[in-house]
Amino acid sequence: MTSTRVLNDKPDWERDAKAWPNRQCSRFLEAGGLRWHVQIAGEGPALLLIHGTAAANHSWGALLPLLAKDYCVIAPDLPGHGFTSAPDSARLSLPGMAAALNALLLALHQSPQVAVGHSAGAAILARMCLDGLINPRLLISLNGALLPLRGLPGKVFSPVAKLLARSSLVPRIVGHDAKRQGAIERLVDSTGSHLDARGVALYRLLVSSPGHVAAALNMMANWNLEPLARDLPRLACDLRLLVGSRDQTVPPSEAAHVRALVPRATIQRLEGLGHLAHEEQAETVAQGIFRAIKDTSATNQPKSNTKNS
Repeated sequence: MTSTRVLNDKPDWERDAKAWPNRQCSRFLEAGGLRWHVQIAGEGPALLLIHGTAAANHSWGALLPLLAKDYCVIAPDLPGHGFTSAPDSARLSLPGMAAALNALLLALHQSPQVAVGHSAGAAILARMCLDGLINPRLLISLNGALLPLRGLPGKVFSPVAKLLARSSLVPRIVGHDAKRQGAIERLVDSTGSHLDARGVALYRLLVSSPGHVAAALNMMANWNLEPLARDLPRLACDLRLLVGSRDQTVPPSEAAHVRALVPRATIQRLEGLGHLAHEEQAETVAQGIFRAIKDTSATNQPKSNTKNS
């Protein structure tokens, strides 16, 4: 079992986050038994950004200011990730994450009209929608991991993740390895994305932290997407699938499987971008988000009762 000491071995905000993106937007608050790090920027309707496994809200660094021109953007670090405290490892599950984020939104008195989730973050938001915890008019899945892994990877992923998560030594080994030259660069490249030196340095900071790594491993160990796949056809809001054509983490072909399950889903390709598309080309992703919002607004407009003469 992962020790509490490892889970609490996290980056220090004052020591390690001097160059954290959008630092001026950061605040810390208590909600649902956790101390959250969340960034809030802009005015207008609420737009919620949820990052994926092993990342933090730094990944929205260039995108958040673009969206904040029209929205009140809310971007937390997930439980155990970045600078948010870690709950008991059993709560690092899909329902557990959904419940934790609900507590945060209640504390903030916010109800998002648009929800954007990257990778596993999209699954958390879909679960929240299905459970009635949020009721956005649009859910945007950015290279979303919404369906269980197929074939052999699906059979071995969860058992291996559970085995790694039980060890308090593994996060320290990973953290030590992250400091080696080229280690994070290879990890990023494996996603099909290419980041600049600053982007790589931020991931090195996170992955060098045993507590951050332990939370990510426990999240993967507790992840079960079978119930979500079963429930997705009940999704009531519009769903836009933004898909990086070079994504090597979630195969772009998965979007077609999601669309087959969700009648209101539409696909928009992001040509030449990988799994971390929003970190590669924030403006391109922002344009995709605004386009999805515009399309949803047009679709949901009430039809005129006036007949042509």
